[in-house]
Amino acid sequence: MTRQELLDRLNKGPLILDGATGSNLMKAGMPKGICTEKWVADHPDILIKLQKDYVEAGSDIIYAPTFMANRISLREHGLADETEALNKALVSLSKTASGGRALIAGDLTTTGKMMEPLGPMSYDALYEAYREQITYLVDAGVDLLVAETMLASNETLVLLDAAASVCDLPVLCTLTIEADGSLFFGGNIYDAVEELEAIGAAAVGCNCSTGPDQLEAVISGIRDRVSIPVIAKPNAGMPTISETGEAVYHMGPEEFAGHMKALRRAGASILGGCCGTTPEFIRELKKALA
Repeated sequence: MTRQELLDRLNKGPLILDGATGSNLMKAGMPKGICTEKWVADHPDILIKLQKDYVEAGSDIIYAPTFMANRISLREHGLADETEALNKALVSLSKTASGGRALIAGDLTTTGKMMEPLGPMSYDALYEAYREQITYLVDAGVDLLVAETMLASNETLVLLDAAASVCDLPVLCTLTIEADGSLFFGGNIYDAVEELEAIGAAAVGCNCSTGPDQLEAVISGIRDRVSIPVIAKPNAGMPTISETGEAVYHMGPEEFAGHMKALRRAGASILGGCCGTTPEFIRELKKALA
């Protein structure tokens, strides 16, 4: 897919993303504290079933489960040497699930380490990690790239630099924010999206963060600051933590879809769900935006 093809598709109406992956995998038995990417590769049927359900619910784009399959993050699990194999295997699973009915996004995220001078992560180390992963994703045949749950604009800019050195696929960029639009590693979403558009992002917005009921002003503010498409992929409301340490999301599919319709009016044209959402949320979102 090219940037122009993305824009041409959006001229026909909003694009629907998928919903949560991690929270649904945990419901299916994935333990805490393990490498999600490795667990998915070892339990392919669970991921394929989930993503098939998203496609059938109306997702136009599904995210390959390559979220933290970069060498820096995999090294923490002793899996750095499996970086190429995991990325290619996980994209293949999403292709199987899609069956050609949805686009496949190569999913990338933060390493969780602040960049110099505030933290230990250097530009060069992060650039090489992203460049390597993006190369494997492109080789595996993804249709576009997604940088999601990013904590700061500077790490996202590095990812865009790395992507531009490998391919010309469109890159969708979403940061995770506080309800007031502030970023977890400093700064705010509004200045960040301007920077990201200037360096080449194809679309910008936020994911995870809060529920859709708290994001209307944020999405409207982003829309006012950029000329590229705006993304909204929030959680199913704010969770409470159970006695066993589980995050419990209380917003139901219909309520979620109603709030997402308001985010569409506020300027989002690429919409989906994050933590706590399921294929039923996407089905209701599709109906609400029809």
